[in-house]
Amino acid sequence: MTLLADVASILLNGLQQGAIFALLGIGLTIILGTMEFLNLAHGALYLVGAYTGMFVFRESTLNSGLLNSAGIESFGLAFGFLAALVIVPLVGLGVGVLMERFVAEPFYDRPETDQLLVTFGLALIVTEVFKFVVGGDTFQPVTPREILGVSVSGPVTLPVVGAFPKWRLFIVGIAVAVIAATYLLIEETDFGLVVQAGTHDSEMVRLLGIRIERSYSLVFGVGAALAALAGLIGVSFQTISPQIGTERALVPAFLTIVVGGAGSVPGAIVGGVVLGVVVAAVTQSPFAQWAQIVLYLLVALVLVFRPEGIFPSGVGE
Repeated sequence: MTLLADVASILLNGLQQGAIFALLGIGLTIILGTMEFLNLAHGALYLVGAYTGMFVFRESTLNSGLLNSAGIESFGLAFGFLAALVIVPLVGLGVGVLMERFVAEPFYDRPETDQLLVTFGLALIVTEVFKFVVGGDTFQPVTPREILGVSVSGPVTLPVVGAFPKWRLFIVGIAVAVIAATYLLIEETDFGLVVQAGTHDSEMVRLLGIRIERSYSLVFGVGAALAALAGLIGVSFQTISPQIGTERALVPAFLTIVVGGAGSVPGAIVGGVVLGVVVAAVTQSPFAQWAQIVLYLLVALVLVFRPEGIFPSGVGE
């Protein structure tokens, strides 16, 4: 029974982390697949979502940064998680549309190295701006006590597993709902059909007379909104600092689409869950310090034995 409980606990923790990976991976893969644009600023969008979420969600004490120097001692509106759940994706959508218009569009026909450099530079700028404004301090996570009158604090007793934090189950539920909605958007709508067609062969879509460029801003915006939402979820149970954009978002997002398959939404979902479960399994083992190494080893094995990923989409064919 102990072994079964450990396995169940690993799966639950893996789903929690995998949900964040999947949100990041879906956002990155639809941008890469549809627009063939390498966006190294995807982690910065996670960072924007995390800090925007913290600002809307709660009030935190400032110990450094421009705001603190100006005599402001706290940062945040304390409107609650539900308000942040609405505002953060909208902010991410807006930032994504602006990024597509003023950063991505001028580089569509430029070499991939140029795309990498400009987006990486943007990511550095965003990181330094947050560090300058609110300081480089690490903020501790704060779990909401209730949502719409329903308590989400404290543990809940589950079969086999036993006590498990309510909030972490709620996180999984939110992520699953958003992932399902995104999947339906891609699979069941006209916009989604254009995205899928553009993923497989954007040139053919243009030859058929479809102005796929009109969808680019929305694609970029949706991808950015998903990354920002992942940041909001992350800030509710993980520490937050200006460095998390690269450490917790950009690298895992790319690893997710490598495992799942570039340009594939189902691949991003499965890849995120697989990586999340692997991280959870190693973290809960005596070899927790090897979690990142095992993660990269898994990705290396995928590249060797199935370089197209679990669900290849035909990007680049």
